[in-house]
Amino acid sequence: MNKSLLIPYLKELDSKTLDEAMSIIEERGSRCSIDSLNWPNEYPYHPLTVVNVAHSDEAIYLDYFVRCNYLRAINFENNTPVWEDSSVSFFIRPMADGDYWNFDINCIGAINAARRITRRPVERLSDDEIASIKRYTSCGDKPFREVEGLFTWNVMMRIPLSLIGVTYTGTPILMKGNLCKCATGTSQPHFLTWNPIYSSEPEFHSPESFGDIILE
Repeated sequence: MNKSLLIPYLKELDSKTLDEAMSIIEERGSRCSIDSLNWPNEYPYHPLTVVNVAHSDEAIYLDYFVRCNYLRAINFENNTPVWEDSSVSFFIRPMADGDYWNFDINCIGAINAARRITRRPVERLSDDEIASIKRYTSCGDKPFREVEGLFTWNVMMRIPLSLIGVTYTGTPILMKGNLCKCATGTSQPHFLTWNPIYSSEPEFHSPESFGDIILE
């Protein structure tokens, strides 16, 4: 059964800095856990991951919080394989049977983003489009090799609705999507999702497994 995520409307976010927005979303946004361990035999590691979400007239805000044993951030440029690092992602399909967008971001804020109908072919977002995504990272923005320990970190994205072809007019918008956590290049690779995926092997690009995401 697909899950549903109601993203509340908080008009004042558009006039706030990301720091200010983070506090508001933590208090008044929706929270969900990325806790579906879809391939437990091959990838049993389960780092704690939660997301606070809200939207304004202009953007969707996603604030991810992670607790993990290994931390890695080698990729620091746009559209590099950030999923190898300690990373999270947001998949969103605004229209039924239409294109979907994936926004993958590592713990230092490097983004790999694309528009597609299926995994291939892919239309990568441009540097200018990625620059329109405001972000905050608790780990800073400098790359580093894997370190071992107990780490907590968060990363926040402000994704303009215009970037995914959405105009909010005050009435609810039903979309499809998923929220994910992975780190394929770490000593404890893992593949977690908010809405379960039932493929035989790790594959986040699975629109048939998207849950309902509703802009309130």
